[in-house]
Amino acid sequence: MRDLALIFAIALAAALAVGLAAALLLRLLRRRSILVHLTVLLTATVLAVAGGVAAVAEAMFLSAHDLEVVLITIAAAAAVSLGVGWQFGRRLARAAVWADQARDRERRLEKNRRDLVAWVSHDLRTPLAGLRAMAEALEDRVVSDPATVAEYHRRIRLETDRMSRLVDDLFELSRINAGALRLSPTAVGLGEVVSDALATAAPLASARRIKLVAPESGWPTVTASEPELSRVVANLLLNAVRYTPDDGTVRVEAGHEPDTAWLAVADSCGGIAAADLPRLFDVAFRGESARTPDNGAGGGLGLAIVHGLVQAHGGSVDVHNTADGCRFVVRLPAA
Repeated sequence: MRDLALIFAIALAAALAVGLAAALLLRLLRRRSILVHLTVLLTATVLAVAGGVAAVAEAMFLSAHDLEVVLITIAAAAAVSLGVGWQFGRRLARAAVWADQARDRERRLEKNRRDLVAWVSHDLRTPLAGLRAMAEALEDRVVSDPATVAEYHRRIRLETDRMSRLVDDLFELSRINAGALRLSPTAVGLGEVVSDALATAAPLASARRIKLVAPESGWPTVTASEPELSRVVANLLLNAVRYTPDDGTVRVEAGHEPDTAWLAVADSCGGIAAADLPRLFDVAFRGESARTPDNGAGGGLGLAIVHGLVQAHGGSVDVHNTADGCRFVVRLPAA
């Protein structure tokens, strides 16, 4: 019995020495990844067993040959244990990291959904209240002179068009976020797409004496779905026109890079606050410091839609300030 107690004490002392060293090492590595922690724990477990067996074998005064056999057996078992443990440890670490990232992503998506619902409710409440008031005034004949009635009808149509655009933007954004967007990429000439977008933005620009500048030739050809690409260019151009002061200038340019083509839309809005630049493509974000706060702009979904559509094409979009405004650059695969 005393021999068994002695063997237990020797094995326990060896295992404790390894365990204390592992605990100290884990404390020093507490800021490292979960894979590092699992590796240390697995190695400490195997070494604790191997150390206990080796210490007991040495204390039993085995012959050199027998001790060598024991140590070889321990080494083989430790190698297999460490190898199997390493493989499964990597899987566990990846699963843990993935689960943590999935939880963070779900929290961000849930916050975005709550913010979007709150924002849509806020943005619809005011025009709906105005439409209701004007409809009731017309129904109750509170206004009767033709000029006022015509003005009410005009404002009702404008507000209805604005809400229709908002609903269309929400539908487009939901398709992008749900992965339901189906693209049909073909070779698309940027010149035709930009020409159509310029024609769409021309009335708004003309009303505010904003000059639209674009080259007549040299437009590259990209691989894209034409309807979605037209939406991207139109959103960027209308965004630039809306935020450019009267008598300003909006420039559209394009060019080639290795395997890619780029399209740039530059305005003279006065620039965007540096703190707002990283958030510019967030849903419903509308900067207020450098840009005109009340200019009939959309609901804050246009740039988010641009970002989603460009990414769906395998491209990228970024923005930076210039001397008198800001410049949006879209990069797409060249045809």
